[in-house]
Amino acid sequence: MNNPAKSIRIGTMINATGGNAAERIAEIADLGFESFEPFFWQTTNGQNLGELGRRCQDAIGNRDITISTLGMFGNPLETGELDLATLEGWKSCIDNAHHFGATCVAGFTGRLRGRPLVESLPRYREVWSDLARRAADKGIKIAFENCAMNGNWETGDWNIAHNPDAWELMFNETPDQHVGLEWEPCHQLVYLIDPLPQIRKWADRIFHVHGKDATVRWDVIREHGIFGKHPFVFMRTPGFGDSNWTDIISELRLAGWSGSIDIEGWHDPVYRDALEMTGQVAALNHLKQSRGGDFVNLTAHYEGGDPSLGRGE
Repeated sequence: MNNPAKSIRIGTMINATGGNAAERIAEIADLGFESFEPFFWQTTNGQNLGELGRRCQDAIGNRDITISTLGMFGNPLETGELDLATLEGWKSCIDNAHHFGATCVAGFTGRLRGRPLVESLPRYREVWSDLARRAADKGIKIAFENCAMNGNWETGDWNIAHNPDAWELMFNETPDQHVGLEWEPCHQLVYLIDPLPQIRKWADRIFHVHGKDATVRWDVIREHGIFGKHPFVFMRTPGFGDSNWTDIISELRLAGWSGSIDIEGWHDPVYRDALEMTGQVAALNHLKQSRGGDFVNLTAHYEGGDPSLGRGE
């Protein structure tokens, strides 16, 4: 039976850097996740991604689970050893995404370290125009996560795609329609930006969503500001932060969006370590409920409309 609720799937991220992504998928595949995002940190470690993709698909088996997106996180704009490994990792992920069943590769744009954001744009255009052509040839979308990695407009080490003003600049440099965003509300809350209006404006550029949230401590901001010794915000697992995920998913649906929301764990100050998967499964269930809960297939019963409401006559 077709389940339109699953036009937006809820899943989680899987660290693939160490070579045991397929085993990790097999370990948690029966917990209720509907999608996975295998991801690499700076390097693929020389793994054969075609073979890894097939092993991940074997681990999923006949379960109704998809892999829509691969993650490759690092700084492909610089020229250090690991930076060059990240660039090669992007190429390999693009070339081998189909072995995973994925149609999107996501990560950071990279950045010229310690320089104002706009100074990275020429190098961004050089690297990403080439990668965009490579992705287009493979039918793959490119999505940039909106995380500053503690950077800002004036300086940083990893990413320029953390601010809507930067998105305007980036998409002027790479206007390709298959280059977009891996969006999440957490990073906007961290910068005290209202995330909901972004969906209405940028939905056609959002190719993948990370399930991560934040709790803003406004009492700390009022007393100590945002640059003091007291943390004013915590990254959270969905369901434990400030975001209204019912509103977020409703806005995505209103925009006609479909895809996966994959939980990005390992950040919550409470649900971590031994409580990590407890928090992630709670987030999974929270996001499913925010999606509308269990699908009820009574559409055929109401195909003619409800005459009591003046419709279907």
